[in-house]
Amino acid sequence: MDLQILPTISTFFILLSAILIAIGWRLIVKGKRAAHKKTMIAAAISALLFLIIYVSRTIFIGNTSFGGPDHLKIYYTLFLIFHIILSTTGAVFGIVTLVLANKRKISKHEKLGPITSIIWFFTALTGIMVYLFLYVFYSGGETTSMIKAILGF
Repeated sequence: MDLQILPTISTFFILLSAILIAIGWRLIVKGKRAAHKKTMIAAAISALLFLIIYVSRTIFIGNTSFGGPDHLKIYYTLFLIFHIILSTTGAVFGIVTLVLANKRKISKHEKLGPITSIIWFFTALTGIMVYLFLYVFYSGGETTSMIKAILGF
């Protein structure tokens, strides 16, 4: 298997999770609770698949540095930091929102759900932009695995 496809696959799953969240939001507005629940679970699974692929790739293959022009590197780095903060916040909000729904604390879930969804939409959007900057607009820079970087082999 060509492992260069992994960033594309993981980006697909993050996009899919955002689309499913939008569908789930629409379903709950229409009062379709059962369909909303199934769709949001599918969105969470999609986000989890993204995370598994991303973490596995980061550990075993590595992270790819920005390969674009040097004068844009600082802007890319700042954008990446924003994305990392946003994605971490979105993941925490997502877990809390899912737990509230699972524990049937619906009034809290209803208040937090829209906020979580908006954070996740921006997380997905910025994640897709990171993918485009690394693999579409510019050729990726050097890739070094975490294991190689830590252990030196």
